[in-house]
Amino acid sequence: IVCFIGRSNVGKSSLIKALFSLAPEVEVRISKTPGHTKKMNFFKVGKHFTVVDMPGYGFRAPEDFADMVETYLKERSNLRRTFLLVDSVVGIQKTDNIAIEMCEEFALPYVIVLTKIDKSSKGHLLKQVLEIQKFVSTKTQGCFPQLFAVSAVTFSGIHLLRCFIANVTGNLD
Repeated sequence: IVCFIGRSNVGKSSLIKALFSLAPEVEVRISKTPGHTKKMNFFKVGKHFTVVDMPGYGFRAPEDFADMVETYLKERSNLRRTFLLVDSVVGIQKTDNIAIEMCEEFALPYVIVLTKIDKSSKGHLLKQVLEIQKFVSTKTQGCFPQLFAVSAVTFSGIHLLRCFIANVTGNLD
């Protein structure tokens, strides 16, 4: 199992759709309304593994977000990796600390994925990457040191993230 968590409107569903566009059994619906995912959505990727699309936190988050997500993360022993999505335009926000603290507290291996890189200038993107890398090296224990920068629109970075997921789920032959 791998799960995707992040603020409302960070692009979780769009990223999952882009990542698994080659897997016809993974049908992801994307709403035009930000913060539309209100419950956990599970997608089986063939016989290989399951992807969990978590509801967003922050704006329009479901009231039971913390209980629902915390319980799931704490009790899921077969969770291989949690992907924490951060919008490249705004970077890590205060609300992202909710997810970071959960991952750190439960000693979950997690990775930061910078989304919507097609909406950031190269200079702004470089600044965000450097700030997040500094944050990861100084303020986290369980975060994978390499972050992934992706665009669900242009598919930039998608192949690399897809390979990483295949590796952590034991599907890279």
